[in-house]
Amino acid sequence: MRVTISARHCEVTEALRQRARMIAGRLAELSPHALDATVVFDAAPLIHSVELRLHARGRKMLIGVGQGPDHRSALDRAEEKLRVQLMKAGKARQQARHAARPRARST
Repeated sequence: MRVTISARHCEVTEALRQRARMIAGRLAELSPHALDATVVFDAAPLIHSVELRLHARGRKMLIGVGQGPDHRSALDRAEEKLRVQLMKAGKARQQARHAARPRARST
């Protein structure tokens, strides 16, 4: 899976870039057929924000946005929001598979 990291109005350390790659990889494991992930770091005067976008084949793009006093906590919040979306999508996928399965007839 390809991970793209960009920064707006700020500089991002290599350690934070590695952490973002690790988080994107963990989230991609929850989504089958993950194609790419994009992590965008942004800084405003009083708050830092991170936007995590995950794109998988045949699905719309899932986006998690987190804000916090620093980029690390904002990244963690964005991960939490995206993880919730992925878990809901996984449950919906399981229910659809279960409903499509033919039932065995008892005699």
